[in-house]
Amino acid sequence: MVADSKLPLQSGNNANMNASKTIEETYQKKTQLEHILLRPDTYIGSIEQHTQKLWVYENDEMIHREIKYVPGLYKIFDEILVNAADNKQRDPSMDCVKVVIDAEENLISVYNNGDGVPIEIHQEENVYVPELIFGHLLTSSNYDDTVRKTTGGRNGYGAKLANIFSTEFVIETADGKRQKKYKQVFTNNMGNKTEPVITKCKEGENWTKVTFKPDLAKFNMTHLEEDVVALMRKRVFDIAGCLGKTVKVELNGKRIPVKSFLDYVNLYLSAASKTRTEPLPRIPEKVNARWEVCVSISEGQFQQVSFVNGIATIKGGTHVDYVTNQISNYVMNAVNKKNKNANIKAHNVKNHLWVFVNALIDNPAFDSQTKETLTLRQSSFGSKCELSEEFLKKVSKSGIVDSLLQWAEFKHSKDLKKTDGTKSGSIRGIPKLDDANDAGGRNSEKCTLILTEGDSAKSLALAGLSVVGRNHYGVYPLRGKLLNVREASHKQLMENAEIQNLKRILGLQQNKEYTDVKSLRYGHLMIMTDQDHDGSHIKGLLINFIHSFWPSLLKVKSFMVEFITPIVKASRMVNKKDRNGKEEISFYSMPEYQSWKESLGGNTKGWTIKYYKGLGTSTAAEGKDYFKDIDKHKKEFVWEGHQDGDAIELAFSKKKIEARKNWLRQFEPGTHLDHKEKLINYSDFINKELILFSIADLQRSIPSMVDGLKPGQRKILFCAFKRNFVKEAKVSQFSGYVSEHSAYHHGEQSLMSTIVGMAQDFVGSNNVNLLRPNGQFGTRNQGGKDAASARYIFTSLSPITRYLFPKEDDGLLDYLNEDGQSIEPSWYVPIIPMVLVNGSEGIGTGWSSFIPNYNPRDIVANVRRLLNDEPMVPMHPWYRSFKGTIERTASKESGVTYTITGTIEEVNETTLKIKELPIRRWTQDYKEFLESIITSNDSFIKEFKQFSDDKTVDFEVIMTVENMMLAKQEGLLKKFKLTTTVSTSNMHLFDLRGVIKKYDTPEEILEEFFHLRLEFYVKRRKHVLDTLELELLKMDNKVRFILDVVKGDIIVNNRKRADLFLELKEKGFTPFPKKKNAAEITVAGDIDGEEPEENSEVSPAANKESDYDYLLLMAIGTLTLEKVRELISDKDKVEHEVEYWRKSTPNSLWLKDLDELEKRLDEQDKADQEAEEQHGNDRAKNGAGKKAVRQASKNPRKPTKKDHAVSEASDVSPSSMETENVPAAVVKPKGRGGAKKSKVCDDDDDDFDIPDLRERLAKHNIDSSPDHSADMETEVANAPAGKKERSKKAAAAKKNPVISLSEISESIGEINISDEDVEVAAAPAKKGGRKPAANSKAGKPPAVAARKRAPAAAGKQQQKLLTQMLKPASVAESSGISPEKKVRKMRASPFNKKSGSILGKANASSLSSMAEIDTDEEDEEDEEVAVVVEPKSRPQRVNRTKKTYVISDSETEEDAVEYSDFEEDED
Repeated sequence: MVADSKLPLQSGNNANMNASKTIEETYQKKTQLEHILLRPDTYIGSIEQHTQKLWVYENDEMIHREIKYVPGLYKIFDEILVNAADNKQRDPSMDCVKVVIDAEENLISVYNNGDGVPIEIHQEENVYVPELIFGHLLTSSNYDDTVRKTTGGRNGYGAKLANIFSTEFVIETADGKRQKKYKQVFTNNMGNKTEPVITKCKEGENWTKVTFKPDLAKFNMTHLEEDVVALMRKRVFDIAGCLGKTVKVELNGKRIPVKSFLDYVNLYLSAASKTRTEPLPRIPEKVNARWEVCVSISEGQFQQVSFVNGIATIKGGTHVDYVTNQISNYVMNAVNKKNKNANIKAHNVKNHLWVFVNALIDNPAFDSQTKETLTLRQSSFGSKCELSEEFLKKVSKSGIVDSLLQWAEFKHSKDLKKTDGTKSGSIRGIPKLDDANDAGGRNSEKCTLILTEGDSAKSLALAGLSVVGRNHYGVYPLRGKLLNVREASHKQLMENAEIQNLKRILGLQQNKEYTDVKSLRYGHLMIMTDQDHDGSHIKGLLINFIHSFWPSLLKVKSFMVEFITPIVKASRMVNKKDRNGKEEISFYSMPEYQSWKESLGGNTKGWTIKYYKGLGTSTAAEGKDYFKDIDKHKKEFVWEGHQDGDAIELAFSKKKIEARKNWLRQFEPGTHLDHKEKLINYSDFINKELILFSIADLQRSIPSMVDGLKPGQRKILFCAFKRNFVKEAKVSQFSGYVSEHSAYHHGEQSLMSTIVGMAQDFVGSNNVNLLRPNGQFGTRNQGGKDAASARYIFTSLSPITRYLFPKEDDGLLDYLNEDGQSIEPSWYVPIIPMVLVNGSEGIGTGWSSFIPNYNPRDIVANVRRLLNDEPMVPMHPWYRSFKGTIERTASKESGVTYTITGTIEEVNETTLKIKELPIRRWTQDYKEFLESIITSNDSFIKEFKQFSDDKTVDFEVIMTVENMMLAKQEGLLKKFKLTTTVSTSNMHLFDLRGVIKKYDTPEEILEEFFHLRLEFYVKRRKHVLDTLELELLKMDNKVRFILDVVKGDIIVNNRKRADLFLELKEKGFTPFPKKKNAAEITVAGDIDGEEPEENSEVSPAANKESDYDYLLLMAIGTLTLEKVRELISDKDKVEHEVEYWRKSTPNSLWLKDLDELEKRLDEQDKADQEAEEQHGNDRAKNGAGKKAVRQASKNPRKPTKKDHAVSEASDVSPSSMETENVPAAVVKPKGRGGAKKSKVCDDDDDDFDIPDLRERLAKHNIDSSPDHSADMETEVANAPAGKKERSKKAAAAKKNPVISLSEISESIGEINISDEDVEVAAAPAKKGGRKPAANSKAGKPPAVAARKRAPAAAGKQQQKLLTQMLKPASVAESSGISPEKKVRKMRASPFNKKSGSILGKANASSLSSMAEIDTDEEDEEDEEVAVVVEPKSRPQRVNRTKKTYVISDSETEEDAVEYSDFEEDED
């Protein structure tokens, strides 16, 4: 025993080897017959009894139940049955199969007609063929694989196996062709056989019959059991279904009631439907002669019944996968399209399918001799089964989609249950949670969880908790807006930490019905957000969160509450002596505040208004005050019925898109929630508070049809006009200015991004950028995402902007007002619809919008057609500098689709050049696309090189010759993804009334715009005429007043102001009351919170002393006869102006504006072309791209003087905006060789209520555009009304002295001596005069004569010199010669503000006008002359400075680049 224990462990084989067996006994060779009997499972499957749930046929129906059967016995029966079915493929005339299953006798027979087995001796095997194929192993007619056969036999076993496992096997067949009948009996497991009995038969008699008695002992059976018989019966029904109506199948002498495959399928579905309330759907499809398919739905587990050439593939196979994959993919897409959050995969769909397949397949291959699974590849099937679209649609509508959605919801709910909360005393691991002390305990019902909007709001809440305590109050800050769980994907829900935390904090359990809050950690959920629109949205999202998962909780009384804080507080001192004598009113919504403000007549004078943009605005002391009066600030939400649930769904469900649009259309301005009510029902919250967010969101996202701007863009443009934004500033600084001056209440980052977007000019951005991009504002390389930080880049107004938005219209606009601060207008009115020029894109609540860019020239041309009553020409999208093509490809009722195509050129048989990408396909993205192709397994690109830069696209793609041919066959544009589409089917805009409207065509937008713009030209004309006529009256009063003072009829000195006021009133002088309405304030650029005076429309009986300031504040030097003559002269000019405006028409005014705009567009195009040429030259020098080298110019043309002038005109193009508030630098006229030194005075006189003549003429210039046209005499910088602005100007002038054109053109009746002496040194003069404006006419009477007074010592000589100097200007103008002069800066120049503006403004017309007036007065020694002043009229000031200027002879006038100081030039 000890020795045995030391032996190593032995395997069974080793143990057997130790047995006393001979070598012969150990290693044996069996015959094939012996091998089959010894190892039957290799051939027919298991011979042991199995228990399995299968379909069987009993009691005249299909039943799915558990049965006990021996697979081997079932298989030998199946082999004989399949042989009978196979005969149908050999002889299509076969029409009968008869099966007998006699359990008592243990006998089975299968008969089929059709061609029988040939009764003839096989020459090679020397036996009859029936004996060969039924009694000899490995014999078959299916060995020739070159012949495609659709039979079940394959390996040569089949019927022989049935013979081997039978005690008796009888083969009978009739061969009508040979007129022989054959019968042979095999016994003893094919071990014995009788000699065949051959008799005669009729010629037409053809059939085969196999009868056998299974060897039950081999299957450990004593008799044919009922389960086995039921399974065999079902198999007979299978054959009936597969063979169809052309073959009658009988079982035990009774015909089977199955005439088609659908009949066969119905047996299953009818049986399965018995346990359902509704029958299962059945969707059949006979694809072709070889494929029949029927589909129904399953209960979460894939089922299939399939046949290959009559063989029942009970485990399916590749043929089932082929059919199922098509169905699964189609249904998967349908489900995910219906609910993108379902996230259904193909295998999920498969689990809900029941598929029936009957297929005939060439030379099928199976996993084993049992043939339960088809393994043949799909490509070898010999036929295709492509399911029709109609069939697939029927499947998707069969109810499977709903089943899958329900399943997905169930699965998601099951997953969400994993994150359920519980009612526990304390929870850990949730950042920033300040839990209530009693949360989760026995007093949890009394606890309130305060959800705040951010950390700053949490600080306010914590300050309040010092009042109410921490036992019953917990605080948790939300990070921005909660997820809209109604539309969120399962993945989003599972990954959203905030939602998981809320469930844990509150103790919420998924899908639980709550009737009370006893099972929760908190009994109340309090929402504490900002009182703005976004705060309302957060409240709505939280309500939506609870309603989506636990709607029953909303019905629990006082579970959901909100904590409101004021959005505006108005306060005033009632008793100044008492610190507590302060009256304070809180408003909880903007409509509520507006209503209060209107009750005061719009005048909040005496009240201090403070906006509480966020909870962070409130101090800790205010927070404590809120919580002290918590009942006032706490509002409970109450559930009043299903309408509340409907309202919540309306606001947040994607299924309610159309209903949501109607909801927004029905919005009435002024709607707001009454916060005086203690209880708020959910539908009121949705319809009266949340709707305000939706409207605001829509307005932020979708532009106005009138000006093409969204509110943020409009605020930026307004502030640019107000600031007279001609000198560049950092984007970050300008954004701060916009926030301050336009009441911008949103994020600074968003504002800076908008400013950057308005300045971008790369391909695919703006056709006309309204702001200048001075710095890196982004390129087409990354679509603008590569812009530098706002603190590094500068911007200013583009010169063309004021040609699109004329200054003359500013006073006609409807400016909004926020707390007394006049801000941007409802909309601007450009001269062409800018929404078409620069396009637009946005998504708001209920609507989205997309407008392509259009060519401004096409728009101008169509406006001209409308003015001429001609039909418009259809416009097509156009993008500045885009070199690809835009083609109209489809037209529908809702809009037109265009295909935008890049450019690709074939350099040679292996090289391609990609020179342009479709719009908004950026260079970097395309580079990554090419790289992804190269790195993919099926790459068709060999290599690519990139020569692109910030402006151009240039890729060189290298391919093999073969791939190039394949790519060309497929289409290069398609292969390289160089096409995109845009459509005009989604052009939603706000119309002039602020109502959202859908436009079908750009022409429709233009037509609606046209009528509004024309109406504004009518208003402009009337406004200018009214202003000029008022000016005439004012001038007449000034003349009378000066004459009366000179004559002594009115004594001004040493009198009380009140007495003067009464005397002027008695003498009938017209009062001009000071008046600042919103529009006038805005034009003047003074909106710093001043309230318009109450009752600004003053009646004559209520005149004030200030109404005569325009007379009493005139400088003493104006009380001269010279001034009277000047005023009379000016009056004549104004009368001419009035006459001109009376003759003008709205059409003519618009046409002039369009002419000026087209000139600016020409300049823009020329600048773009020159920049592109220079860019091309630079690329050529660097060898960037082969094609670029060929196209580049070898000798680029040097800029000529003319080019330089054009460049200055485009870069420093003066607009009316530029001279609105900022004085222009003086450029001395040429030809003043003999001029003496003269002192130039600065206009520093006090302001008046109504601008003087020159200011008004400048403001309402004949030419509506900022530049001059042939129909204009001159234009002078506008000095707007308003004391505050004027005082600002004066202060600015003192701080940084500037001599401006508007100051040279002194106000009528107002002359003050300048604070500085200016010396003008004349250089030797050359021939030629000052370059005139190209389109001015000297012959016309000037609108304004710009003049200054000179010392009397200079006298007449100075006058003559000036006259001589000015005369050549007229000569030069008529001759067209325009030599420019240099202005050299000798000292620190004050001309850093608008150095270039004089170029366009002070044209020769105005100077020649001065010459004409002065020449007429030459003979009078004391006559007033241009730029001549009397030093006695004002004493010297302390801060006078001395400036010296040299007038140079240089041929070109090298003016400083816009907004910079004059540069020093070398002689």
